[in-house]
Amino acid sequence: MRATTGVFKGLNPTVTVVSKVLVLAFVLYCAFQAEQAGKAFETISNLLLQNVKWFYIGLMTLVVGFLFYLMMSRFGLIRLGKDDEKPEFSFIGWISMLFSGGMGVGLVFWSAAEPMWHYASNPFTPSFSDESASMAMQLTFFHWGLHPWAIFCVTALALAYFTYRKGLPFSLRSILYPVIGDRIYGPIGHTIDILTIVITAFGIAQSLGMSVLQINSGLSQVFGVSNSLSVQFFMLAVLCTIATISVVMGINRGMQRLSELNMLLSILLLVILLAIGPTRYLLHTFFEATGNYTQNIIGMSLWSDTQKDSGWQNWWTAYYWPWWMTWAPFVGMFVARISKGRTIRELIAGVLLVPTLITAIWMSVIGGSALKVEQDARHAYEKQATVLVEAGKPAPEAFTGGPIVKATQADNTHALFTMFDNLDNGTIGKALSIIACLLLATYLITSADCGTHVLCFLDAEGSTETPIKIRIVWGVLIAFIAGGLLYAGGLKAMQTASIIAGFPISIFLVIMIITLFKSLRREPQAWAMMPVHVRPEYCQEEKPSGQVEQKNTKIQ
Repeated sequence: MRATTGVFKGLNPTVTVVSKVLVLAFVLYCAFQAEQAGKAFETISNLLLQNVKWFYIGLMTLVVGFLFYLMMSRFGLIRLGKDDEKPEFSFIGWISMLFSGGMGVGLVFWSAAEPMWHYASNPFTPSFSDESASMAMQLTFFHWGLHPWAIFCVTALALAYFTYRKGLPFSLRSILYPVIGDRIYGPIGHTIDILTIVITAFGIAQSLGMSVLQINSGLSQVFGVSNSLSVQFFMLAVLCTIATISVVMGINRGMQRLSELNMLLSILLLVILLAIGPTRYLLHTFFEATGNYTQNIIGMSLWSDTQKDSGWQNWWTAYYWPWWMTWAPFVGMFVARISKGRTIRELIAGVLLVPTLITAIWMSVIGGSALKVEQDARHAYEKQATVLVEAGKPAPEAFTGGPIVKATQADNTHALFTMFDNLDNGTIGKALSIIACLLLATYLITSADCGTHVLCFLDAEGSTETPIKIRIVWGVLIAFIAGGLLYAGGLKAMQTASIIAGFPISIFLVIMIITLFKSLRREPQAWAMMPVHVRPEYCQEEKPSGQVEQKNTKIQ
């Protein structure tokens, strides 16, 4: 129960205190025992990947299929709120916010780096070949497409349904109501909220740490700014201060405006790259990669490297899936918060399909530009090798990658800015790097904003009108967590820990699907279009006149 007076007024004292103690203890362990923590997490994560990788793969595929079924079924007409309720935010504002809160930072960070890794090595094609270039984009689409957005979408859908449709608290504990009833208000519910806060807090800290490192790398390459902890701390302090101010201002005035700025900067960056880059190649990349992705999605979704068991999947797909699951609580909660009044069909189409399309365009332009530089480098090498052989001279050493591959292998944060330099080593290249740094900063702010709002919702037992003081407390605490991890090099330990944290969330996702589907089947609105004689008894009652009347049923 929330306290009505004192320091914890408007908050749940148990959740507020215990969650912060656990967050600080976990982060201190990662920060000051980074090597020991990394080894422990690596041992446990390897054990999980060896034994439950099949479960991660199967669950992600199940979630995608479940959402497509709901979207196309009669359940898609159910509104997340009252039957006549209208959406709170415009479509553009809604898409901008869910995209910014979802994976904006990750897209900028990995957009050039991931295709380079797959181009250099993947289990399906020879390294540094035309085939590996196509496969690099197909795999990147797979890791950043429907599957991660499906995890966010199902969490948002379940929470929005139980909160706005059934009147339960805005908290993940509400999803368990069909199973445990009013016990969600007791220790079980508190435990779920505490675990959600802990996972959310370290997810945000990891995201902030990655962003600050890449911004520092970009500023270092463009302006010669020192790549040091002091610079990173300064940037973290400035950006987290802006994020906290945005949280205090609220979603309508803060988050929405910053998210729309994100979209404008993203569009500007893409337009410039299309104008100065290999436009024809990029357009072909988009269509070809989209076709390969859609044509092979079922096979990729269920592939588990059974015969070779090379370990590649553990580094990529099987790592990504639990990593996305650790983001599901706070991204899903935020998407649910801004989706009130939309139908299930609108929510699934908006959260699953639109961001996937935007991601495909983004990856095709950024990743495609990097691949073109690498392909040109490989062709130049092959031409030189042919000339030497024809001249009777020894052939050069085997091609091991162009400038972007080598920069990526040295440090993932260098990939994007090295690509800009190779496209244009003059004013335009520097301008692109500046835009990318601004974009990273605004995405960092919106990610922190999104996560801080969710942390406050959980502290306040689901209330979306949280005290300003707790917003400030979480804003400051998140900055200190990220700073501590940067100082001690604990980010790698937390990245490994995400595989472990994803396991309990995966179990919760299974329960979520069951409770959501069970409740949807008892929705009178879902059966309104069906003939009376095929409706279940719980969606109708006989009147003396023989007419059938729908009645609102409690969650069972």
